[in-house]
Amino acid sequence: MEYKALIGLEMHCEISKTNTKVFSSAENSYKETPNTNIRPVDMAFPGTLPVVNKEAVKKALMASMILNCKQPEYMYFERKNYYYPDLPKGFQITQETKPAPVGIYGQLEYECNGEIKIAKINNIHLEEDAASSDHYSSYSTIDYNRAGVPLLELVTEPIFHSADEAVAFLETMRSIYQYTDISEADSKKGQIRCDVNVSIMDASLDETDPKNWGTKIEIKNVNSFGGVRDAINYEIKRQTEAKMDGTYDSMEQQTRRFDEESGTTIYMRSKVDAIDYKYFIEPNIPKFKLTEEFLDSIRKSIPLLAREKKEKYISEYGLSNYDATILVKERSISEYFDAIVEQNVDPKISSNWVTSVILGYLNKNSLEINEIFVTPKMLAELINLVSSGKISIKQGKEVLFDSLEKNIEPKKIVEEKGISQIGNEDEIRKIVISVLDNNQDNIEKYKSGRTNVLDYLVGQVMKETRGKANPAITRKLMQEEIERR
Repeated sequence: MEYKALIGLEMHCEISKTNTKVFSSAENSYKETPNTNIRPVDMAFPGTLPVVNKEAVKKALMASMILNCKQPEYMYFERKNYYYPDLPKGFQITQETKPAPVGIYGQLEYECNGEIKIAKINNIHLEEDAASSDHYSSYSTIDYNRAGVPLLELVTEPIFHSADEAVAFLETMRSIYQYTDISEADSKKGQIRCDVNVSIMDASLDETDPKNWGTKIEIKNVNSFGGVRDAINYEIKRQTEAKMDGTYDSMEQQTRRFDEESGTTIYMRSKVDAIDYKYFIEPNIPKFKLTEEFLDSIRKSIPLLAREKKEKYISEYGLSNYDATILVKERSISEYFDAIVEQNVDPKISSNWVTSVILGYLNKNSLEINEIFVTPKMLAELINLVSSGKISIKQGKEVLFDSLEKNIEPKKIVEEKGISQIGNEDEIRKIVISVLDNNQDNIEKYKSGRTNVLDYLVGQVMKETRGKANPAITRKLMQEEIERR
C-alpha cells in the first residue's frame, strides 16, 4: 500500500517594520534586555485602551493582496479568550473568520525543486503577539517585550505533500515579508514560528474529500525551517509505520512538540476538533471601513518581489536560473548586487563575484551582508581594476579577501602593495621563452596532440610572475612560441 502526506502550515511572522506595537505606543524592536519595550496597555493595567497601529494594518493588507486573498469591507478585531501567564489580559486581540480577517481564500505560486506549484491559503489575520516565557528547573521568567508586537498568522490548506514543498513555501513567504518591508523575518530573533499539521492517507484516494484524510497531528511552535523539515519527515515516517502495523486507525488527534536534539516529535496532549475560545467583537476597537482609495494606495506601493527580480536578472542581465535564484533569496543580497550593477559593472561579472566570493565568505563566517566592511562601491572599483587588466582575477580575489579580513579598502591594498598585472607582451614573451627552453618534452607532447599541457606551461609562467602575468596574453604568446619551434 502506498501513502501520501497532507501537510498544512500555520506561519506566524511578527511585523517588525513598524515603530510601535499593534495596539500600544511601546517601541516595536528586538531587544535582548527583558521588559524594556513595554507600556501599561501591554501589561493590561486597569483603564488602559488599545489604539490600532495604521501602519501594521497596511502591511497586513499588503500581505493579503500578494497572497491573492479577498480583503474585507470592514476591519474588525476580536477577543480570543484563554488564560496563560504570558497573556496578561486573559485574552488576545486577534481576528477570526467571521467577520473576515485581512485576507481569506487566496493562493500563491512558489517554486520547489525547479517546479512551479500553487499553495492554497485559507486565511491571513492580524493579531497581537503574546509575551515570551523561559522555563527553568524550579522557576519560570516572562519577558513582555514581545507582548503586543503585531503578528501575522497565515493559515494554509493541507496542500503540501512533502517537507520540500512546505519549506519552499515558507522560504517564499519569508522572502515576501523581507522584500515588502513587512518584517525582517529573522528566526534568530523569534520573528518566525510555525505550527505544522501532518496526516497521511492512502495514495489511491481522492485528497479533495476530507473523509479520506488521516488523523491530523499538530506540531506546535517549530522555530526554524530546518526544524519544520525534520519534524515533517519524522512524522511521515512515524505515521507510515503506524499504518503498516495497524495502529494508525486508533491514533487520536493530538498536539506534539518538536525536539531539536533528537529530531523527533514528542506527545504533549490530545486535541479536539475545535477549542471554544468564546470569541466576541473587541468592544474597545470600533470597526472601520477599508475604502477602495486606501486599498488602491496599498496595492500601488507593493515593490518588486523576489520572483519578479529573478525574471529581470534572467531576461535583462542574462544570468542563469541558478545564479538568479541565489541572488534573490535574500533581499539584502539582491540589493547589494543591484548597487554594484548601478556602478556600471557588467551584471554577469558582478554576479560571479557576489555568488562565489562574497557569499562564500558570509557562509564561512556566519555573517550577514550588512556586517561586512566591503561596500558595493568598493567591490565595483575592484572588479573594474580586474576588468581593465590592471590586476589579474587571482590578485583581485586575494585583495578582496584581505579587504574583508582587515577592513581596508581594496584600492588602498592595491596601492600599498603595488599590485599590478603584467600586460606588456615583450616582458611576458621573455618569460614564455624561458619556460619553453626548460620544457622541451612538453612541447613535443603538445605537438603530438596533447594540447592540455598548454595549461601547465601557462601555469609555469604565472608561477614565475607570482600571478602577475595577464593569463590571456600569456596563453596567446605561449601558442605562438610553440608553433615557432
